[in-house]
Formats: sequence, structure tokens, C-alpha cells
Amino acid sequence: MKLNLFFSKAVFPVAIAALSVIGFSPQAEAAVFSGKVIGSWGMPTPGEINDNPTYTGVGTNVFTWGDPTLFEGASANQLVFEGSYFSTDAGSLFKIGDLTYHNGTVLLGTSVESVPLNLDLIFSEPPEIDEIFDYGFSLQNTPNLSEDPESNADFLFVVENDVKRSFTYGGNKYTLSLAGFSQDNGKTQVKEFRALEGGKTTASVFARIDKVTFSKKEVPEPGLAVGLSVLGFYLISRTKAKKA
Repeated sequence: MKLNLFFSKAVFPVAIAALSVIGFSPQAEAAVFSGKVIGSWGMPTPGEINDNPTYTGVGTNVFTWGDPTLFEGASANQLVFEGSYFSTDAGSLFKIGDLTYHNGTVLLGTSVESVPLNLDLIFSEPPEIDEIFDYGFSLQNTPNLSEDPESNADFLFVVENDVKRSFTYGGNKYTLSLAGFSQDNGKTQVKEFRALEGGKTTASVFARIDKVTFSKKEVPEPGLAVGLSVLGFYLISRTKAKKA
């Protein structure tokens, strides 16, 4: 009987220590991410209707597409991406750069359907992260058959399957999601970026880094299982001691 009492008293501090470490440890500080973004355009996808795709700028931050040579004074369509410096914590919107879209005039069949934008995020904090994310941009070019400038506008939007990319830091998984385009410093974002015929439009591209959380159905970590088993063993020993 004394042995049970002694054992329970010896185990009790261990159980409390285990719970204090597992259940009541201070929450880790949220990760802060900062650095700069460098963007370059990848190899475009012509699409089925473009039998003579014409483009320049693969591997640079200036991409042009379409052949305007039959139209006097006309220029090709153009996308220019200028990366930004950033500092953000998980869950907050931040600007990754500015995108300028020039809506030119091109020959039918010389356009492209989509082009990927490769974003190189060079982190100064945490310094060990250097990730490249690619996002597909669909290009919707109109045939300019209307006298209404709005109807002749061209559009650009992020391919739905490419909105989110992931990376790992400190044993945790994070996602980088493109939130959309903004012309009011991030107060509002839209999914489509529009440029009127012959016009040039600039909008900022905003993104968000989110920490991936796991469901409660996940198996507890080994440390938690050990702590709970120690506590259970203490309660059993304590009960036996009282009965004795």
C-alpha cells in the first residue's frame, strides 16, 4: 500500500510536467515573411485556333504576343511584371508586384491562349527560403468587331487550378495564393484584369501566405500520447491507493 502511495506521488509531478509542456506551453510566435519578388514569363500555350503563334520575352519580365505588322502604327499585346519588396505575416494580404497590360492589335491566328508567370520569392526572413512559384494566366483576346470600347477590351485572369502553391518551413506547410488584381492598394481585388483596345492598364497583384492546419481527427503527436498515458497511470494508482 505504501508502495502504491509512493509511486503515485512520484508519478504525479511527471504527469503534471508532461501536461505543462504539451497542453500549456506558450503558443509559438507567428512566422513573419519578408523579401522581394522577381517575375519572369514562361513558355506560352498557343491554343487550337492560333496556327501561327508569335511571341517574345520568354524568361524576361516583358512578354509580347501577336503579329501587328499588317496594321500601320500598331503594336503587339504586351504584359510587363515588376516585382515588389514585401513583409507580411501568415494570413495577411501583401503586394507581390505590378502588372501592366497593353492591349495592341494583332493578326488572327498569331496570338496565344495562356502564359505562365514564374515568381521567384527571395526571402530575407526566414533567410533559408528561396521558392519559385508558377501561375498560369489565361489571355482572352477579342476580335474588335464592335464600336463599343468596352466590348473590344481584352482580359487576363489566373487559371483556376494555379491560384494556390505550397512550400514548407520549420516543419509546417504553407500556401501562397494569388488573391487578385487591385487598383486601390489592395482594398478591393478582382479576378479579371481588363485593358481597353489600344490602351494600357496597370494593376497591383496581391497574394496571401497561409499556414496549413490539420483536422482534429489527426493522430496526436507521440509526446501527447506519452503525457496522457502517464496521467492515466497516475489516476489508476491514486484510485488503488485510496481503496487500500
